[in-house]
Order: sequence, then structure tokens, then C-alpha cells
Amino acid sequence: MVVDKYASRRFDIQKEEAIDLAVLEAVLFDYPGSATEIVYETEEFTFVCPWTGLPDFARLVIRYIPTQSLVELKSLKYYLTSYRNVGILQEHAVNRILHDLVQLLEPVSMVVEAEYRERGGIKTKAVARYQKGQS
Repeated sequence: MVVDKYASRRFDIQKEEAIDLAVLEAVLFDYPGSATEIVYETEEFTFVCPWTGLPDFARLVIRYIPTQSLVELKSLKYYLTSYRNVGILQEHAVNRILHDLVQLLEPVSMVVEAEYRERGGIKTKAVARYQKGQS
């Protein structure tokens, strides 16, 4: 009889409620209407697979055109770090970030893009988009 020695192995996985939405802060943008594009990039975005607890790593890019507010960068760093032990699917992570930032900033437009490191021979890229006035 073959025993799967990995079947009972799991790491602590937090639920999505552990994502620290409260840490996000907005600051006033002094140039509304200027069509300024803001781009934030990090190579260090990580969370875990909701089934195995194994980590996923991504290059994350957030692009937006602000109306009245910018996201305060330290708060964004803490917010993204709060995903570290959260079990969430790759495709869901970009949509959750987009939703949370759109709620905070009410931008003209926003794109959240993640390029995930290859796993099992498959590389994944997920993109979520928002445009004010469109559903």
C-alpha cells in the first residue's frame, strides 16, 4: 500500500478576512483632472494557495488615473504584506486588490496586473480593470 506522505501536510492558512483593509489610507491629489497616470510596482507580492498553503509569488503592477486621492504608499505596502499568509486564488487576488483600491480612491481608471512565477510548468498572468462609469 502506497501512502501519500503529503496528504496530511498543511501550513497555516488565513482567510481573506485577514487582509488588512483598514490600514489603507488615501492622501489628497493636488492635480485633479490632469490625467496623470500613477504606477506602483513590486516584485515581492505573495500569498498562499488556499488548498495546499504553498506560496505564490508575483510581480504586481497597479496603474491608475486619480480623481481626488492617491493611496499613501506605506499603507499600500502594509496592505499588500497582509496577503502573505492568506489563502486566495491568483485570479481572485488581483480582483480583490482592484475592488479595495477602487473603493478607497474612486479613480478615473485602474488596472491591477500580476505576473505569477511559474509553477508546475505553467506561468499565469491575471489582469483586472476598472473604468469609472462602466459596469
